[in-house]
Amino acid sequence: MKIALVRLREAGSINTYFVPDDVKVNDYVIIEADRGLDYGEVLEVSSVNNEPGQINNILRKATEEDFKCINENRKEAEEAMKICGEKIGRHNLKMKLVEAEYSFDKKKIVFYFTAEGRVDFRELVKDLAKEFKVRIEMRQIGVRDETRIFGGVGPCGRKLCCALFLKNFEPVSIKMAKLQRLPLNPSKVSGICGRLMCCLSYEYKNYQELAKGLPREGDKIDTPNGKAKVISVNVLKRMVYVEFDDGRLDKIVFETNDSGDKI
Repeated sequence: MKIALVRLREAGSINTYFVPDDVKVNDYVIIEADRGLDYGEVLEVSSVNNEPGQINNILRKATEEDFKCINENRKEAEEAMKICGEKIGRHNLKMKLVEAEYSFDKKKIVFYFTAEGRVDFRELVKDLAKEFKVRIEMRQIGVRDETRIFGGVGPCGRKLCCALFLKNFEPVSIKMAKLQRLPLNPSKVSGICGRLMCCLSYEYKNYQELAKGLPREGDKIDTPNGKAKVISVNVLKRMVYVEFDDGRLDKIVFETNDSGDKI
C-alpha cells in the first residue's frame, strides 16, 4: 500500500493521501477534499505495511483539462485578491493580503494574510461570502510562508529552499550557527524572510556528532606538552588550537575510536 504527501494548491497545507500506482513525486493530482475536490502537488511517496487511519484518496493525476481549470481559477483568484484588498481597506483591518487560491471545484476561496497580531475578520468574511457566494477561509501565515509563496533567490544563488523542496519549516536556532563557526552577523545568517536561514539545520546533526568530546574555547586541557588554553576549535577537522602559559601555540587533533575520544 502506498501513501503520498501532497501540498494543496500552491500554498496550502501538506496532507497524507492514498496514492494510485501511476502517481509519482512532482505530479499534480486531483484529491478528495473535506467538502469537494481540490488539487495539489505530490511531494513524497512511500510504502506502508499497516493501513493508516482515516485519510482521503488521490483520485487521479491532473489531466490537460484539469490544468486548464486550475489556470482559469488562478486568474479568477487574482481578481478576488483585488476585491478582498479593497474590502480590507474599507473595514480598516491591520492585515497584509498575500495570496488567494480557489479550490479545484471553486467551492472555496482561501485568502492568506500576515498581521502582527490577531485580527477580527468576521465582518470581512461575511462581506466576501456575499460577494463570491462560496465558502471563505482566511488563513494567517508567518513571514516564512509568505516568502515561500513569493519565492526568490537565496544568498547561495539558488532558488529558495522553502519554495523549491522544503515540506515543513524545522526549528532553527542561533546555536546552530555558533556550532558551525558562522559569523553571527544577522545579514550573514538570515534569509530574505528576515529569519534564520533554514539551511543552518541541514548539517547541524553532523556537527553535533563531530563535536562530541571536543573542548570549548577557553577550556584548559592537558596535552602531551603540558596544560594549555583552547583558543580555537575546528569541529570538522576535530582539531583545536591551544596556547601555553609561556605564549607558545600548538594544534591538537582529536581522534575517535570505539573506546572514545583521545588526543
